[in-house]
Amino acid sequence: MSPLAELLLTLAVLGMAVKLLLLNFWRAFLFLFPTSVRLLPEAPAEAMELPPELAPLAGQLRGLGFVPLGRHLEKPRFQQGTRSYDFAHPGERAFATLHFSPGTGPRFYLLTPLAPEGFVLTAGYQRPTFEVPGRYRSGGIADASAERLLQAHRERLQGLSPGEHFTWDARLQAGQAWYRGPGQREIRRQNLQGLLWTVVALAIVAGLFLGGGRSA
Repeated sequence: MSPLAELLLTLAVLGMAVKLLLLNFWRAFLFLFPTSVRLLPEAPAEAMELPPELAPLAGQLRGLGFVPLGRHLEKPRFQQGTRSYDFAHPGERAFATLHFSPGTGPRFYLLTPLAPEGFVLTAGYQRPTFEVPGRYRSGGIADASAERLLQAHRERLQGLSPGEHFTWDARLQAGQAWYRGPGQREIRRQNLQGLLWTVVALAIVAGLFLGGGRSA
């Protein structure tokens, strides 16, 4: 292979490795440090403007008695983060959170902190079922209406002791506690592929530089 062709091939491989790093490094970091995610309050209930795509779900929640709490940003390191719109129904002992992204569309889930610790999480989209007896139950129902999801959430809460506080501050604290506790397992499962691609990209870069050093 001519020196020019070898240089072009090396640059192409290096470019691919850099692209892999840019796409996946933040996921690798999240896999290693799931507690690095921060929940940042952005707007109280009176200033919470919903995207049009979330309006139908918000209407369903209001019809069930949920009241708006505010908007927060869930921000992993090296990413802009996801805006989330929080509601609560103290009588049902549940928070509801809506969010939207171009890749997944409108999504929502119900969350109940348990006393003295733990959570029940029921999502309106496909989500693996996971349980730690007495402390954590999570799962999802794809394309569920708010009413159907609330019914499933009630069933998941049977035999458990929900917490007492359903304010916006309590919602933010619960979200941060989820990332520090049972959420770590789910975050790592979701981002394992990102970690593997990051390792592959770093191996490619190391191979290029070490190989270049030997050929010199």
